[in-house]
Amino acid sequence: MRKGGEMREEDNEGVVMANDFFWSYTDEPHASRRRQILSQYPQIKELFGPDPFAFFKIAVVVSLQLCTAIILHDAGWLKMLAIAYFFGSFLNHNLFLAIHELSHNLAFSTPVYNRWLGIFANLPIGVPMSITFQKYHLEHHRFQGVDGIDMDVPSCTEAHFVTNTISKAIWVIFQLFFYALRPLFLKPKPPGYWEFINLAIQVALDGILLYFWGWKSFAYLILSTFVGGGMHPMAGHFISEHYVFNPEQETYSYYGPLNLMTWCVGYHNEHHDFPRIPGNKLHKVKKIAPEYYEGLDSYKSWSQVIYMYIMDRSIGPFSRMKRKLSKKSA
Repeated sequence: MRKGGEMREEDNEGVVMANDFFWSYTDEPHASRRRQILSQYPQIKELFGPDPFAFFKIAVVVSLQLCTAIILHDAGWLKMLAIAYFFGSFLNHNLFLAIHELSHNLAFSTPVYNRWLGIFANLPIGVPMSITFQKYHLEHHRFQGVDGIDMDVPSCTEAHFVTNTISKAIWVIFQLFFYALRPLFLKPKPPGYWEFINLAIQVALDGILLYFWGWKSFAYLILSTFVGGGMHPMAGHFISEHYVFNPEQETYSYYGPLNLMTWCVGYHNEHHDFPRIPGNKLHKVKKIAPEYYEGLDSYKSWSQVIYMYIMDRSIGPFSRMKRKLSKKSA
């Protein structure tokens, strides 16, 4: 793999800045590593299957966040913002990653039950996204980094405008908007039956909050979603997972304490290698096959990842691995 072309330029301080993606001419690494690991450690298949406690964990977080929103119906805006950042943001981001878990059908063996639970987990987030997220996220796994298909990769427009420390900081603050709107502009999919169900249930919940408890309860949920997906420790996983800090590696794991609140999404190499294993068992993959993971670069702080992304002048939206669609994966 190489840095795209020789398309680089230096800023006025002599720092090399990229203006093309990292291009790989090999398939994504996870399918081949999965085959190697399973051939050596077939017992890993015993970890496949849903997490029997997923429903309970989601129900607790949903209930806690909706109750908090109701309690804050007449709170001052400064108090609401503080609670949204230091409390609600953790809950809503937890639910976003619960939806990620459910997109892989890791709560129930029957896919439709996972869809219903995803719609339920979506409620405190404030905007319908569960069903649409699944469509694009499964493509991210099957076509990791493939040009025009993997919508996890920033657009060229984003990359050309986000070129310095200030614009990167702004991009991080609003990265949820880019994450959500990018597929609608680059690869829109027609909504289906389940999207309308997701929309109808979400609008009904939002309407109930507005009617009985007013704008502030609803605003608390939206604020929790917004700040939790921006300049926030938990949002560091958006950058840590696939932004290339080492040109020889395109997926990175995080082994810090926030895994306890994020469905262990930090075990991201392990997750891409084995998407059928629930988050609470991914640490066992690394324990069973340590030689496949201990030599890879990893992180212990998502906050540090955000800081490095913003302050390192050589890193930006172009710092992602891309590849052309191969005939084998088409």
